[in-house]
Amino acid sequence: MPIHPTAIINPQTRLGEQVSIGPYAIIGADVVLEDEVSVGAHCVIEGPTRIGRGTRLFPFVSVGQDPQDLKYAGERTELIIGERNIIREFATLHRGTGAGGGVTRIGNDNLLMAQCHVAHDCIVGNHIIMANGASLAGHVEVHDHAILGAYVGVHQFCRVGAYAFIGAYSVVVKDALPYARSVGNHARCYGPNSIGLRRAGFPDADLRAIEQAFRLLLNSKLNTSQAVAAITEKLGDHPRIRLLLDFIASSQRGVIK
Repeated sequence: MPIHPTAIINPQTRLGEQVSIGPYAIIGADVVLEDEVSVGAHCVIEGPTRIGRGTRLFPFVSVGQDPQDLKYAGERTELIIGERNIIREFATLHRGTGAGGGVTRIGNDNLLMAQCHVAHDCIVGNHIIMANGASLAGHVEVHDHAILGAYVGVHQFCRVGAYAFIGAYSVVVKDALPYARSVGNHARCYGPNSIGLRRAGFPDADLRAIEQAFRLLLNSKLNTSQAVAAITEKLGDHPRIRLLLDFIASSQRGVIK
């Protein structure tokens, strides 16, 4: 394995096959690096942390540190990072807290660009892009295929729905709807992310259903409950629309309109 002689690796670290570790990297106890993980120069990894197969950490990444939460009292918590993630320079990903479930979890095939931050107890799905400086406060959920622009900030306990697009420099203080474009400080919803959905391979029938649902939700004179009832009546059997309706129904902070 190509491990630079200046790297400092705790004897309790578990290394898979074909792991590479760059100059001056520091890896603490209770860390698992699965096969083909690449750790760049000057990275710091503390445990308990597991990093999945094929994930690449670029120089100066810091993962698995104690959460930035004053309620954290040293309890055992962990960070779990899935497979084939790309984590760029100076990104920070923290472990969970006992009060928040004890784990911060990152899925597979995500791109976290330079200086991104994922705080304690966040759940990040798969195929997500976080552009430079995007930050998640504690207990945030980001669902599959979402895109967060540069320097987006997401408030504690908020959710970002599947295939959502959040424009650069936006501040998200409520749940960002699936399939939607949300932009601004505070973020507002500007309808479906039609270009992104088309690029993702959504068929025309799905796009028409989503556009009809958002017209009822955003452009009618109905309140949210009335719009949800109308969408359910007209489109409730469509699986894409069912996801949207379930997301709204399960919101604790309200959704961005």
